[in-house]
Amino acid sequence: MKTIHKAGKRKRAIAKATINAGKGSVRINSIPLENYQPEIAKLRITEPLLIAGDSINKLDIKVKVVGGGWQAQANAVRLAIARALVETKKSLKQAFLDYDRHLLVADTRFKEACKPNDSKARAKRTKSYR
Repeated sequence: MKTIHKAGKRKRAIAKATINAGKGSVRINSIPLENYQPEIAKLRITEPLLIAGDSINKLDIKVKVVGGGWQAQANAVRLAIARALVETKKSLKQAFLDYDRHLLVADTRFKEACKPNDSKARAKRTKSYR
C-alpha cells in the first residue's frame, strides 16, 4: 500500500494526516490516541475510525496539527483522517456522508476580522456627544 497524505482545516487549525501500512496505531502530534486529552476531543477524533471499523486494523495513522484551539484541532484531525480513509477505501465515503457531512466537507466559517481603528469585528464605537 502506498502512503496517503491528506489535510483538514477548521478555523485556524490545520491537520495533516499520513496513512501507511502498519499495526493499526493512531498518533496525533506523536501522542497515542489513547492518551490524547481532552476526552471529548478524543471521542470526536475516533468517530471516523469507528465508522470505518475493522478495515483500518492494518493502517498506521500519523497526524500533525498546528494552530487554533483544542476543539478546532480535533475537528481538523477528524476531517483529515476521514479524507485519508476514503482514499484507502472508496466505499467509506457514503458511510461518512450519512453519519456527518463534516467528516469530508470542511466547515469554512471563520472568526470575522477586526475593522480598522477598532478592537472588534462588528459595530463601530458610538460617540456620547452631539
